[in-house]
Amino acid sequence: MWSRNREGNRPIDLTTWHTITLAIHFTPDTPTMADYLEPGKKAPAFTLKDQDGNTVRLKDLAGNPVVLYFYPRDNTPGCTKEACAFRDRYDEMKSLGAQLFGISTDSAESHVKFRDEYELPFPLLVDANHAMSEKYGAWREKNMYGKKSMGMQRCTYVLDDAGKVVKVWKRVRVDGHDQQVIDVLTELGSDS
Repeated sequence: MWSRNREGNRPIDLTTWHTITLAIHFTPDTPTMADYLEPGKKAPAFTLKDQDGNTVRLKDLAGNPVVLYFYPRDNTPGCTKEACAFRDRYDEMKSLGAQLFGISTDSAESHVKFRDEYELPFPLLVDANHAMSEKYGAWREKNMYGKKSMGMQRCTYVLDDAGKVVKVWKRVRVDGHDQQVIDVLTELGSDS
């Protein structure tokens, strides 16, 4: 079967057209979802701004455990519940030496409103282009009611004081997650 191109002057074989289309969409250079980081792996370096415009670099956090929790969106029910649970246990995490950061693709302005409304005492990092989230495997294909799209998957990493992954929770369930993080931080402190 033949078809004419947009200008209407050169016939294009539809089989060839399908082959070209498939090659464009499925070339080896097409980025794929990164896997989650596994325990023992060195965490990828990152530099992001927090809600107040302060620069946060992983290399500057060395010497203390770090909790990085990735969440889909400010001011949504699950994300608010998770943030408030971490807020309520923040002093306990700090007493264990941990530094806590929330990461989403929301803007700094959105983060400020979220922080202020729920009195969150920890920084919220802006990953607008989801580059960090991709490195950590948090930017994933999601399937909502049969519609597939890329988006942030709720997950949490605990890094040791040298920046190695100690624990990863993939597809976090919010209820009780704060206690899971505290348990790992407590165990990490007792291993020192």
